[in-house]
Amino acid sequence: MEVPTDYDHPRGPTTTIALTRLPASDPAHRIGTLFTNPGGPGGPGVDFIQQVAQIAYTPQVRAQFDILGFDPRGVGKSDPATCYRTEAEEQKVLASQPAFPVTHAEERAYTTWGIKVGLHCTAFAGDKLAHMSTANVARDMDLLRQAVGDDKLSYVGYSYGTYLGATYAKLFPTRVRALVLDGTLSPTGYSGSDGDRRPFGVRVAQGDGAAATFAQFKAECRKAGPDRCSLAKLGDPSTVIEKLFKRLKTHPVVVTLPDGTTTTVTYQVAVVVGFQHMYDPAGWPELADLYSQLAAPAKRSKVPAALAEWTKHREVYPSLAQAMQPCIETAKAGRPLAYPEYADAADKTGPHFGRFRAWISQPCESMPVKDTDAFKGPWPNEVKAPVLVIGTRYDPATPYQATRPYADLFPAARMLTVEGYGHTTLFKSNCADARITTYLTTLQAPADGSTCQQDRKPFDPIPAGKKLVQGAVVQ
Repeated sequence: MEVPTDYDHPRGPTTTIALTRLPASDPAHRIGTLFTNPGGPGGPGVDFIQQVAQIAYTPQVRAQFDILGFDPRGVGKSDPATCYRTEAEEQKVLASQPAFPVTHAEERAYTTWGIKVGLHCTAFAGDKLAHMSTANVARDMDLLRQAVGDDKLSYVGYSYGTYLGATYAKLFPTRVRALVLDGTLSPTGYSGSDGDRRPFGVRVAQGDGAAATFAQFKAECRKAGPDRCSLAKLGDPSTVIEKLFKRLKTHPVVVTLPDGTTTTVTYQVAVVVGFQHMYDPAGWPELADLYSQLAAPAKRSKVPAALAEWTKHREVYPSLAQAMQPCIETAKAGRPLAYPEYADAADKTGPHFGRFRAWISQPCESMPVKDTDAFKGPWPNEVKAPVLVIGTRYDPATPYQATRPYADLFPAARMLTVEGYGHTTLFKSNCADARITTYLTTLQAPADGSTCQQDRKPFDPIPAGKKLVQGAVVQ
Protein backbone atom coordinates (compact mmCIF):
# COMPACT_ATOMS: atom_id res chain seq x y z
CA MET A 1 0.00 0.00 0.00
CA GLU A 2 1.18 3.53 -0.74
CA VAL A 3 0.95 6.08 2.09
CA PRO A 4 2.14 9.69 2.34
CA THR A 5 5.80 10.05 3.19
CA ASP A 6 4.97 13.25 5.06
CA TYR A 7 1.45 13.66 6.43
CA ASP A 8 1.92 17.42 6.35
CA HIS A 9 1.80 16.95 2.57
CA PRO A 10 -0.75 14.15 2.10
CA ARG A 11 -0.79 14.53 -1.69
CA GLY A 12 2.98 14.63 -1.98
CA PRO A 13 5.53 11.81 -2.29
CA THR A 14 4.58 8.37 -0.95
CA THR A 15 6.30 5.44 0.70
CA THR A 16 5.43 1.75 0.48
CA ILE A 17 4.01 -0.34 3.31
CA ALA A 18 4.29 -4.13 2.93
CA LEU A 19 1.53 -6.12 4.57
CA THR A 20 0.21 -9.65 4.82
CA ARG A 21 -3.03 -11.18 6.05
CA LEU A 22 -4.02 -14.53 7.51
CA PRO A 23 -7.73 -14.73 6.55
CA ALA A 24 -10.36 -15.60 9.14
CA SER A 25 -11.06 -19.34 9.05
CA ASP A 26 -14.78 -18.76 9.73
CA PRO A 27 -15.73 -15.84 7.45
CA ALA A 28 -19.42 -16.14 8.37
CA HIS A 29 -18.59 -15.10 11.94
CA ARG A 30 -15.78 -12.69 11.11
CA ILE A 31 -15.53 -9.69 13.45
CA GLY A 32 -12.95 -7.73 11.49
CA THR A 33 -9.18 -7.38 11.13
CA LEU A 34 -6.74 -7.81 14.00
CA PHE A 35 -3.71 -5.58 13.50
CA THR A 36 -0.42 -6.64 15.08
CA ASN A 37 3.05 -5.30 15.79
CA PRO A 38 5.78 -7.68 17.04
CA GLY A 39 7.97 -5.00 18.61
CA GLY A 40 11.44 -3.71 17.90
CA PRO A 41 11.42 -0.94 16.98
CA GLY A 42 12.13 -2.33 13.55
CA GLY A 43 10.42 -5.69 13.94
CA PRO A 44 9.05 -6.96 10.60
CA GLY A 45 5.33 -7.61 10.98
CA VAL A 46 5.03 -9.52 7.69
CA ASP A 47 7.44 -12.25 8.81
CA PHE A 48 5.78 -12.37 12.23
CA ILE A 49 2.39 -13.23 10.78
CA GLN A 50 3.66 -15.60 8.10
CA GLN A 51 5.90 -17.51 10.51
CA VAL A 52 4.02 -17.70 13.80
CA ALA A 53 0.43 -16.41 13.57
CA GLN A 54 -1.00 -19.92 13.21
CA ILE A 55 0.34 -20.85 16.66
CA ALA A 56 0.50 -17.42 18.31
CA TYR A 57 -3.29 -16.95 18.28
CA THR A 58 -6.00 -19.30 19.45
CA PRO A 59 -8.34 -21.07 16.99
CA GLN A 60 -11.19 -18.77 18.03
CA VAL A 61 -9.20 -15.61 17.27
CA ARG A 62 -8.03 -17.06 13.95
CA ALA A 63 -11.62 -18.01 13.14
CA GLN A 64 -13.13 -14.58 13.77
CA PHE A 65 -10.39 -12.20 12.63
CA ASP A 66 -8.30 -11.62 9.59
CA ILE A 67 -4.88 -11.24 11.25
CA LEU A 68 -2.78 -8.54 9.62
CA GLY A 69 0.91 -7.84 9.91
CA PHE A 70 2.80 -4.99 8.28
CA ASP A 71 6.38 -3.88 8.13
CA PRO A 72 6.49 -0.33 9.54
CA ARG A 73 7.77 2.34 7.17
CA GLY A 74 11.48 1.99 6.52
CA VAL A 75 11.54 -1.61 7.81
CA GLY A 76 11.86 -4.97 6.08
CA LYS A 77 9.92 -5.02 2.82
CA SER A 78 8.54 -1.49 3.33
CA ASP A 79 11.11 0.56 1.38
CA PRO A 80 13.78 -0.25 3.98
CA ALA A 81 16.23 2.29 5.33
CA THR A 82 19.87 1.19 5.22
CA CYS A 83 23.04 2.71 6.64
CA TYR A 84 25.48 1.24 4.12
CA ARG A 85 25.52 0.25 0.47
CA THR A 86 25.54 -3.48 1.15
CA GLU A 87 24.77 -5.81 4.02
CA ALA A 88 28.34 -7.11 3.89
CA GLU A 89 29.70 -3.59 4.35
CA GLU A 90 27.42 -2.96 7.31
CA GLN A 91 28.28 -6.29 8.89
CA LYS A 92 31.98 -5.47 8.61
CA VAL A 93 31.44 -2.14 10.38
CA LEU A 94 29.31 -3.71 13.12
CA ALA A 95 31.84 -6.49 13.66
CA SER A 96 34.67 -3.98 14.14
CA GLN A 97 33.56 -3.20 17.67
CA PRO A 98 32.33 -5.31 20.60
CA ALA A 99 28.63 -5.21 21.42
CA PHE A 100 29.52 -2.75 24.18
CA PRO A 101 32.79 -1.45 25.64
CA VAL A 102 34.25 -2.37 29.02
CA THR A 103 37.76 -0.93 29.28
CA HIS A 104 38.63 2.76 28.94
CA ALA A 105 40.35 2.08 25.63
CA GLU A 106 37.27 0.27 24.35
CA GLU A 107 35.07 3.15 25.48
CA ARG A 108 37.12 5.69 23.56
CA ALA A 109 37.15 3.53 20.43
CA TYR A 110 33.42 2.79 20.72
CA THR A 111 32.57 6.48 21.11
CA THR A 112 34.49 7.35 17.95
CA TRP A 113 32.89 4.41 16.14
CA GLY A 114 29.39 5.43 17.30
CA ILE A 115 29.85 8.98 16.00
CA LYS A 116 30.94 7.65 12.61
CA VAL A 117 28.04 5.20 12.42
CA GLY A 118 25.51 7.86 13.33
CA LEU A 119 26.81 10.23 10.69
CA HIS A 120 26.94 7.46 8.09
CA CYS A 121 23.35 6.43 8.79
CA THR A 122 22.28 10.06 8.54
CA ALA A 123 23.97 10.41 5.16
CA PHE A 124 22.52 7.21 3.72
CA ALA A 125 19.09 7.05 5.36
CA GLY A 126 18.39 10.53 6.73
CA ASP A 127 15.63 11.21 4.20
CA LYS A 128 13.76 8.09 5.33
CA LEU A 129 14.56 8.37 9.03
CA ALA A 130 13.14 11.89 9.05
CA HIS A 131 9.66 10.40 8.54
CA MET A 132 9.94 7.11 10.48
CA SER A 133 8.48 8.25 13.81
CA THR A 134 6.01 6.06 15.66
CA ALA A 135 3.37 8.75 15.13
CA ASN A 136 3.69 8.29 11.38
CA VAL A 137 3.50 4.51 11.78
CA ALA A 138 0.28 5.06 13.75
CA ARG A 139 -1.05 7.25 10.95
CA ASP A 140 -0.15 4.53 8.46
CA MET A 141 -1.99 1.98 10.58
CA ASP A 142 -5.09 4.16 10.61
CA LEU A 143 -5.05 4.31 6.81
CA LEU A 144 -4.71 0.52 6.74
CA ARG A 145 -7.66 0.25 9.14
CA GLN A 146 -9.76 2.29 6.74
CA ALA A 147 -8.52 0.26 3.77
CA VAL A 148 -9.74 -3.04 5.26
CA GLY A 149 -13.12 -1.49 6.05
CA ASP A 150 -13.02 -1.51 9.87
CA ASP A 151 -14.75 1.35 11.67
CA LYS A 152 -12.48 0.92 14.69
CA LEU A 153 -9.11 -0.67 15.34
CA SER A 154 -8.54 -4.04 16.96
CA TYR A 155 -4.85 -4.32 17.80
CA VAL A 156 -2.30 -6.50 19.58
CA GLY A 157 1.08 -4.87 20.23
CA TYR A 158 4.10 -6.47 21.87
CA SER A 159 7.02 -4.60 23.48
CA TYR A 160 7.70 -1.54 21.27
CA GLY A 161 4.27 -2.32 19.82
CA THR A 162 2.78 -1.07 23.09
CA TYR A 163 4.40 2.31 22.41
CA LEU A 164 2.78 2.26 18.98
CA GLY A 165 -0.51 1.37 20.67
CA ALA A 166 -0.21 4.25 23.15
CA THR A 167 0.61 6.63 20.31
CA TYR A 168 -2.36 5.47 18.21
CA ALA A 169 -4.62 5.88 21.24
CA LYS A 170 -3.46 9.48 21.64
CA LEU A 171 -3.86 10.38 17.97
CA PHE A 172 -7.10 8.47 17.30
CA PRO A 173 -8.84 7.90 20.67
CA THR A 174 -12.34 7.51 19.16
CA ARG A 175 -11.21 4.86 16.65
CA VAL A 176 -10.24 2.16 19.16
CA ARG A 177 -12.27 -1.03 19.45
CA ALA A 178 -9.77 -3.20 21.36
CA LEU A 179 -6.12 -2.86 22.40
CA VAL A 180 -4.03 -5.70 23.78
CA LEU A 181 -0.78 -4.18 25.03
CA ASP A 182 1.66 -6.91 26.04
CA GLY A 183 5.09 -6.13 27.50
CA THR A 184 4.62 -2.43 28.09
CA LEU A 185 7.29 0.08 27.15
CA SER A 186 7.02 3.20 29.30
CA PRO A 187 5.97 6.04 26.95
CA THR A 188 7.68 8.65 29.10
CA GLY A 189 10.83 6.55 29.46
CA TYR A 190 11.01 5.81 25.76
CA SER A 191 10.35 9.36 24.61
CA GLY A 192 12.13 11.18 27.44
CA SER A 193 9.08 13.42 27.74
CA ASP A 194 9.45 13.56 31.52
CA GLY A 195 12.73 15.47 31.25
CA ASP A 196 14.98 12.48 31.94
CA ARG A 197 18.10 13.05 29.85
CA ARG A 198 19.90 9.83 30.55
CA PRO A 199 20.53 7.68 27.46
CA PHE A 200 17.52 5.94 25.97
CA GLY A 201 18.86 2.50 26.95
CA VAL A 202 19.06 3.59 30.59
CA ARG A 203 15.66 5.34 30.71
CA VAL A 204 13.72 2.23 29.69
CA ALA A 205 15.45 0.24 32.48
CA GLN A 206 16.30 -2.79 30.37
CA GLY A 207 19.53 -3.32 32.29
CA ASP A 208 17.61 -3.57 35.56
CA GLY A 209 14.94 -5.81 34.03
CA ALA A 210 17.50 -8.13 32.47
CA ALA A 211 19.53 -8.35 35.68
CA ALA A 212 16.42 -9.24 37.69
CA THR A 213 15.43 -11.90 35.17
CA PHE A 214 19.00 -13.23 35.06
CA ALA A 215 18.87 -13.63 38.83
CA GLN A 216 15.76 -15.76 38.35
CA PHE A 217 17.57 -17.83 35.71
CA LYS A 218 20.28 -18.64 38.24
CA ALA A 219 17.78 -19.31 41.02
CA GLU A 220 15.65 -21.62 38.87
CA CYS A 221 18.78 -23.47 37.73
CA ARG A 222 19.77 -23.97 41.35
CA LYS A 223 16.28 -25.32 42.16
CA ALA A 224 16.28 -27.62 39.14
CA GLY A 225 19.56 -29.13 40.25
CA PRO A 226 22.25 -30.89 38.22
CA ASP A 227 19.85 -33.40 36.67
CA ARG A 228 17.92 -30.69 34.81
CA CYS A 229 20.35 -27.75 34.70
CA SER A 230 23.89 -28.54 33.58
CA LEU A 231 25.27 -25.40 35.16
CA ALA A 232 24.29 -26.64 38.62
CA LYS A 233 26.73 -29.54 38.21
CA LEU A 234 29.60 -27.07 38.63
CA GLY A 235 28.34 -25.54 41.87
CA ASP A 236 26.18 -22.55 42.75
CA PRO A 237 25.14 -21.03 39.39
CA SER A 238 25.68 -17.46 40.61
CA THR A 239 29.23 -18.18 41.71
CA VAL A 240 30.07 -20.14 38.56
CA ILE A 241 28.75 -17.42 36.25
CA GLU A 242 30.47 -14.56 38.05
CA LYS A 243 33.80 -16.40 37.90
CA LEU A 244 33.22 -17.17 34.23
CA PHE A 245 32.36 -13.56 33.35
CA LYS A 246 35.41 -12.28 35.21
CA ARG A 247 37.67 -14.74 33.37
CA LEU A 248 36.20 -13.96 29.95
CA LYS A 249 37.08 -10.27 30.35
CA THR A 250 40.78 -11.18 30.08
CA HIS A 251 40.72 -14.69 28.60
CA PRO A 252 38.09 -15.12 25.86
CA VAL A 253 37.32 -18.65 24.68
CA VAL A 254 37.66 -19.71 21.04
CA VAL A 255 34.97 -22.17 19.97
CA THR A 256 34.85 -24.18 16.74
CA LEU A 257 31.48 -24.04 14.99
CA PRO A 258 29.83 -26.91 13.10
CA ASP A 259 31.03 -25.56 9.74
CA GLY A 260 34.65 -25.60 10.90
CA THR A 261 34.95 -21.84 11.44
CA THR A 262 35.67 -20.41 14.85
CA THR A 263 34.13 -17.70 16.99
CA THR A 264 35.55 -15.98 20.03
CA VAL A 265 33.37 -15.82 23.10
CA THR A 266 34.25 -12.65 24.99
CA TYR A 267 32.66 -11.28 28.12
CA GLN A 268 30.48 -9.09 25.92
CA VAL A 269 29.32 -12.05 23.85
CA ALA A 270 28.42 -14.00 27.00
CA VAL A 271 26.34 -11.05 28.26
CA VAL A 272 24.57 -10.44 24.95
CA VAL A 273 23.71 -14.11 24.49
CA GLY A 274 22.45 -14.15 28.07
CA PHE A 275 20.26 -11.10 27.42
CA GLN A 276 18.77 -12.67 24.31
CA HIS A 277 17.98 -15.91 26.12
CA MET A 278 16.23 -14.10 28.94
CA TYR A 279 13.42 -13.37 26.45
CA ASP A 280 12.13 -16.95 26.53
CA PRO A 281 12.58 -19.33 29.49
CA ALA A 282 12.27 -22.26 27.07
CA GLY A 283 15.84 -21.43 26.03
CA TRP A 284 17.27 -21.29 29.54
CA PRO A 285 18.57 -24.89 29.50
CA GLU A 286 20.57 -24.09 26.35
CA LEU A 287 22.02 -21.00 28.03
CA ALA A 288 22.98 -23.07 31.06
CA ASP A 289 24.71 -25.53 28.72
CA LEU A 290 26.68 -22.71 27.11
CA TYR A 291 27.87 -21.26 30.39
CA SER A 292 28.73 -24.67 31.84
CA GLN A 293 30.80 -25.62 28.79
CA LEU A 294 32.60 -22.27 28.80
CA ALA A 295 33.26 -22.61 32.53
CA ALA A 296 34.63 -26.15 32.11
CA PRO A 297 36.29 -26.14 28.67
CA ALA A 298 37.89 -29.52 29.19
CA LYS A 299 34.40 -31.06 29.19
CA ARG A 300 33.29 -29.30 26.02
CA SER A 301 32.17 -31.99 23.57
CA LYS A 302 30.08 -30.03 21.08
CA VAL A 303 29.12 -26.49 20.16
CA PRO A 304 26.57 -25.19 22.69
CA ALA A 305 23.20 -24.73 20.99
CA ALA A 306 22.84 -21.20 22.38
CA LEU A 307 26.10 -20.13 20.75
CA ALA A 308 25.31 -21.78 17.42
CA GLU A 309 21.95 -20.00 17.37
CA TRP A 310 23.57 -16.66 18.20
CA THR A 311 26.11 -16.89 15.38
CA LYS A 312 23.32 -17.81 12.96
CA HIS A 313 21.35 -14.70 13.92
CA ARG A 314 24.43 -12.53 13.38
CA GLU A 315 24.48 -13.54 9.71
CA VAL A 316 20.98 -12.20 9.06
CA TYR A 317 21.21 -9.02 11.11
CA PRO A 318 18.87 -6.37 9.63
CA SER A 319 20.14 -2.93 8.79
CA LEU A 320 20.88 -0.81 11.83
CA ALA A 321 18.82 2.01 10.31
CA GLN A 322 15.59 0.03 10.59
CA ALA A 323 15.80 0.09 14.40
CA MET A 324 16.73 3.77 14.69
CA GLN A 325 13.34 5.23 15.55
CA PRO A 326 14.61 6.18 19.04
CA CYS A 327 17.27 8.32 17.36
CA ILE A 328 14.77 10.50 15.51
CA GLU A 329 11.89 10.74 17.98
CA THR A 330 13.22 10.46 21.54
CA ALA A 331 15.24 12.78 23.74
CA LYS A 332 19.01 12.36 23.51
CA ALA A 333 21.39 12.52 26.42
CA GLY A 334 23.21 15.37 24.72
CA ARG A 335 26.51 14.29 26.30
CA PRO A 336 28.09 11.73 23.95
CA LEU A 337 31.36 11.70 25.87
CA ALA A 338 29.58 10.95 29.15
CA TYR A 339 28.38 7.46 28.18
CA PRO A 340 31.07 5.74 30.30
CA GLU A 341 29.65 7.58 33.31
CA TYR A 342 26.09 6.54 32.44
CA ALA A 343 27.20 2.95 31.85
CA ASP A 344 29.02 2.74 35.20
CA ALA A 345 25.90 3.91 37.02
CA ALA A 346 23.67 1.51 35.10
CA ASP A 347 26.01 -1.39 35.81
CA LYS A 348 25.62 -0.83 39.56
CA THR A 349 21.84 -1.28 39.50
CA GLY A 350 21.77 -3.87 36.68
CA PRO A 351 25.06 -5.81 36.79
CA HIS A 352 26.45 -6.78 33.36
CA PHE A 353 23.27 -5.90 31.46
CA GLY A 354 23.03 -2.26 32.56
CA ARG A 355 26.34 -1.44 30.89
CA PHE A 356 25.32 -3.28 27.72
CA ARG A 357 21.97 -1.50 27.34
CA ALA A 358 23.37 1.92 28.30
CA TRP A 359 25.45 2.05 25.12
CA ILE A 360 22.79 1.08 22.56
CA SER A 361 21.78 4.66 21.76
CA GLN A 362 25.30 6.10 21.57
CA PRO A 363 25.26 6.39 17.72
CA CYS A 364 22.10 8.51 18.03
CA GLU A 365 24.05 11.30 19.69
CA SER A 366 25.74 12.31 16.43
CA MET A 367 22.58 12.20 14.31
CA PRO A 368 21.05 15.61 13.61
CA VAL A 369 17.96 14.23 11.84
CA LYS A 370 14.60 14.46 13.64
CA ASP A 371 11.03 13.65 12.66
CA THR A 372 9.15 16.85 13.44
CA ASP A 373 5.84 14.95 13.27
CA ALA A 374 6.73 12.68 16.20
CA PHE A 375 4.34 12.63 19.16
CA LYS A 376 6.10 13.10 22.52
CA GLY A 377 3.28 13.42 25.00
CA PRO A 378 1.49 14.14 27.22
CA TRP A 379 0.49 10.49 27.47
CA PRO A 380 -2.78 10.23 29.46
CA ASN A 381 -5.45 9.54 26.84
CA GLU A 382 -9.18 9.60 26.28
CA VAL A 383 -9.90 6.06 25.04
CA LYS A 384 -13.23 5.10 26.58
CA ALA A 385 -13.14 1.39 25.75
CA PRO A 386 -11.49 -1.04 28.18
CA VAL A 387 -7.97 -1.98 27.10
CA LEU A 388 -6.01 -5.04 28.19
CA VAL A 389 -2.52 -4.26 29.55
CA ILE A 390 -0.28 -7.25 30.27
CA GLY A 391 3.01 -7.53 32.15
CA THR A 392 5.20 -10.56 32.89
CA ARG A 393 6.67 -10.55 36.40
CA TYR A 394 10.27 -11.01 35.21
CA ASP A 395 10.60 -9.40 31.78
CA PRO A 396 14.14 -8.44 30.70
CA ALA A 397 13.22 -5.93 27.99
CA THR A 398 10.07 -4.23 29.29
CA PRO A 399 10.37 -4.45 33.08
CA TYR A 400 7.21 -5.30 35.00
CA GLN A 401 7.48 -2.12 37.07
CA ALA A 402 6.31 -0.11 34.05
CA THR A 403 3.06 -2.05 33.67
CA ARG A 404 0.86 -0.30 36.23
CA PRO A 405 1.99 3.25 35.29
CA TYR A 406 1.31 2.37 31.67
CA ALA A 407 -2.16 1.02 32.49
CA ASP A 408 -2.95 4.17 34.45
CA LEU A 409 -2.69 6.17 31.23
CA PHE A 410 -6.01 4.65 30.12
CA PRO A 411 -9.33 5.52 31.79
CA ALA A 412 -10.58 1.92 31.66
CA ALA A 413 -7.45 -0.24 31.57
CA ARG A 414 -7.48 -3.79 32.90
CA MET A 415 -4.05 -4.95 34.00
CA LEU A 416 -3.19 -8.65 33.78
CA THR A 417 -0.04 -10.03 35.42
CA VAL A 418 1.57 -13.22 34.15
CA GLU A 419 3.54 -14.83 36.96
CA GLY A 420 6.60 -16.04 35.15
CA TYR A 421 9.61 -15.13 33.10
CA GLY A 422 10.47 -13.77 29.66
CA HIS A 423 9.52 -11.02 27.26
CA THR A 424 5.77 -10.78 26.55
CA THR A 425 3.31 -13.63 26.98
CA LEU A 426 3.69 -15.12 23.50
CA PHE A 427 3.82 -18.94 23.70
CA LYS A 428 4.04 -18.91 27.48
CA SER A 429 0.58 -18.99 29.10
CA ASN A 430 -2.63 -20.69 28.00
CA CYS A 431 -4.39 -18.71 30.73
CA ALA A 432 -3.27 -15.40 29.21
CA ASP A 433 -4.18 -16.63 25.73
CA ALA A 434 -7.70 -17.39 26.95
CA ARG A 435 -8.09 -13.94 28.52
CA ILE A 436 -6.87 -12.29 25.31
CA THR A 437 -9.24 -14.38 23.22
CA THR A 438 -12.27 -13.50 25.33
CA TYR A 439 -11.39 -9.83 25.25
CA LEU A 440 -10.81 -9.63 21.51
CA THR A 441 -13.91 -11.61 20.55
CA THR A 442 -16.42 -10.29 23.11
CA LEU A 443 -14.78 -7.09 24.44
CA GLN A 444 -15.12 -8.54 27.94
CA ALA A 445 -11.83 -7.69 29.64
CA PRO A 446 -10.70 -9.48 32.80
CA ALA A 447 -10.90 -7.69 36.12
CA ASP A 448 -8.14 -5.19 36.74
CA GLY A 449 -5.37 -6.84 38.74
CA SER A 450 -6.01 -10.35 37.39
CA THR A 451 -3.19 -12.88 37.27
CA CYS A 452 -2.20 -15.89 35.17
CA GLN A 453 0.50 -18.50 35.58
CA GLN A 454 2.95 -19.62 32.94
CA ASP A 455 2.38 -23.14 31.63
CA ARG A 456 5.75 -24.59 32.61
CA LYS A 457 8.82 -23.82 34.68
CA PRO A 458 11.99 -22.98 32.74
CA PHE A 459 13.79 -26.25 33.47
CA ASP A 460 10.77 -28.56 33.43
CA PRO A 461 11.37 -31.63 31.24
CA ILE A 462 9.45 -31.80 27.97
CA PRO A 463 6.80 -34.56 28.14
CA ALA A 464 7.49 -37.68 26.10
CA GLY A 465 6.21 -37.47 22.52
CA LYS A 466 6.13 -33.65 22.54
CA LYS A 467 8.49 -30.88 21.48
CA LEU A 468 9.06 -27.16 21.89
CA VAL A 469 7.91 -24.90 19.05
CA GLN A 470 8.48 -21.16 19.63
CA GLY A 471 8.59 -21.93 23.36
CA ALA A 472 5.26 -23.78 23.38
CA VAL A 473 4.98 -27.51 24.10
CA VAL A 474 3.20 -29.19 21.18
CA GLN A 475 2.71 -32.68 19.76
